[in-house]
Amino acid sequence: MLVVQSPIKSYRQIKSLIKNKTMLSQNKAIQKILVCCVMLVLVQTTTYAQTLSPKWWFGASGGANANFYDGTTQRLNNGLIVPAAFHEGKGIKPFASLLVEYRPTAIWGGTLNVGYDGRGGKFDDVVAPCNCPATLATNVSYITVEPSLRVNPWGGKLFFFAGPRFAFNLQKDFDYTQLKQPNTSAEFTEVRKNIISGQVGVGYDINMSSPTSTSKFVIAPFISFHPYFGQDVRTVESWSMTTARAGVALKFGKAKLIAKQETVSTPVQPVEVSFSIRAPKAVLLKRKVSETLPLLNYVFFDEGATTIPSRYILLSPTQAASFKQEDLQQEPSENMGVRSQRQLGIYYNVLNILGDRMRTNPEVKITLTGASLAGPKEGNIFATEIKKYLVNVFGINENRIATTGRTKPVNPSEQIGGKKELVLLREGDRRVDIQSSSENLMMELGGTLMKPVHINTTQANSSDGDVIFYVGKANEVLSSYTIGVTNPSGTTQQYGPFTKNEEHIPGKTILGTSTPGTYKVVMTGTTKMGNVIKKESTVEILGTQEQTENGLRYSILYNFNKPNTIDTYAKFLTEEVAPLISENSTVSIHGHTDIIGSEAYNLQLSTKRAQETQQILEAALAKAGKRNVRFETIGVGEAEDRSPFENGKPEERFYNRTVIIDINTIK
Repeated sequence: MLVVQSPIKSYRQIKSLIKNKTMLSQNKAIQKILVCCVMLVLVQTTTYAQTLSPKWWFGASGGANANFYDGTTQRLNNGLIVPAAFHEGKGIKPFASLLVEYRPTAIWGGTLNVGYDGRGGKFDDVVAPCNCPATLATNVSYITVEPSLRVNPWGGKLFFFAGPRFAFNLQKDFDYTQLKQPNTSAEFTEVRKNIISGQVGVGYDINMSSPTSTSKFVIAPFISFHPYFGQDVRTVESWSMTTARAGVALKFGKAKLIAKQETVSTPVQPVEVSFSIRAPKAVLLKRKVSETLPLLNYVFFDEGATTIPSRYILLSPTQAASFKQEDLQQEPSENMGVRSQRQLGIYYNVLNILGDRMRTNPEVKITLTGASLAGPKEGNIFATEIKKYLVNVFGINENRIATTGRTKPVNPSEQIGGKKELVLLREGDRRVDIQSSSENLMMELGGTLMKPVHINTTQANSSDGDVIFYVGKANEVLSSYTIGVTNPSGTTQQYGPFTKNEEHIPGKTILGTSTPGTYKVVMTGTTKMGNVIKKESTVEILGTQEQTENGLRYSILYNFNKPNTIDTYAKFLTEEVAPLISENSTVSIHGHTDIIGSEAYNLQLSTKRAQETQQILEAALAKAGKRNVRFETIGVGEAEDRSPFENGKPEERFYNRTVIIDINTIK
């Protein structure tokens, strides 16, 4: 088999390097902070003088008014009544004010703004009866006085304000144009000299001064809303306006010093690191597995090509005539022992499985939906390529296959507004979705996923044989730790360094050629303060074992960045998987993700997926009255050494968004 190294390998190496450097930088910063904190609490100190927040603030504000006009305006002044009425309009005009603010408490206060308030704009164009376009622009402005009640409901930086608005007309100009008529620039008549209306808004104080400085300076961005109530501009007609204002206030105040206070140290309570081990009673070398493989209903197309990629297995008409899906269920050859190769070998036959199922069920119809960022036309070309293969190779009637094209698939990986790792996400969206309403083809009516394929195989080095080490709060307290394992003969093996709370080491690796028995384990950790701590324990490893009876394995797949199973899988777990779990069984549930996203987020996401799977199974078992079922549930995120598949191709990343369930009756 020719193996081509994917370019994504270098991407993963670069990503890993960036993460390691980021963690190192963060660890150094945390160490400095912790050292400072310890010095402050262990040594008797005197605090620096602090300041009380000023009660009085003075400053200025500026912003923009977004003005929206409504009503009717046709009589502009006593000498001009235009032939067509204006009704709606809008405009942006400046706002500027001087302000004073009084804050007697951290919760309540008041503000007074006095300034220039621009309320001009332009009405939507109209057409006069002479079929002449006409425009009307206004330059209405006011001197505004705005007293407001200020409320900080949580005593923090966020505040709300509301109050009346008193406006005194300053300008009332307009510019009117009409085709075939001279332009008119004049003043409105019957303009209200005084207006009383209201306002409500929200702001956020950003302190720009040192806590110990008595001179305080605050920048406060704000937004406010001025509804149309009371804002009729003129005493005639019905022109009213609504305004939304956004701006920034600059505030200055004088604070008072607080006398220095002596403080007494309080000892820091150290965070305890726990250590425990879980090991199988016997290291499982090989196990026979009856595996249910989910079958993606997607065919991915390479960038710059419109033909079906060569990695998909395409048959000749003669080969297709004898192809049966059941042939894929046979025990694979030795070179297919790796699970990823085995499962992808099944998936790359997806078109042949589809053709066999449609040939067996002549009533089945399908829809092929191609998606490409180049547009629906190219997406439809993808779908047509698959249709040609099914028609020409498997002899499927072309009337049973509908094709369509889209720019993005129905369930895209690239999210709206996303800016990171778009190359990988878009590779997953360049595909053809296979959809059908037939239960003989799909796992769920409506085409969410194709019915799975069942195979029997022998699995080597199962994770059931791992020894699991738990180091509680390692990621909070320790910069790293190592695991030393000493066999009954006194030989010690060192593993690590590690940083996670949970690590797995294959029991076969620990056992090696040593004899079974009691192994001594020492966890040696270095704290983020640079101190060394040790924890000791023992573990019994009783030898190796091969499972002769078939265990059961199921996999469930997730859409991109989704922690919850779809309804189909909840039903599948409850009705098909749970009944096969007998009392006294051990159920191992491992959650995985692809490499898209941060390592910490992916670890959290995979854990949610695994835990949700366990909850669904536990509920079904409790309802059936089954007891004494032990669950071993973990999420490993994007961990490369635990990942079921590579991440170089979109189908591999899709299959890595998975939870794997192993049901084992060995005690």
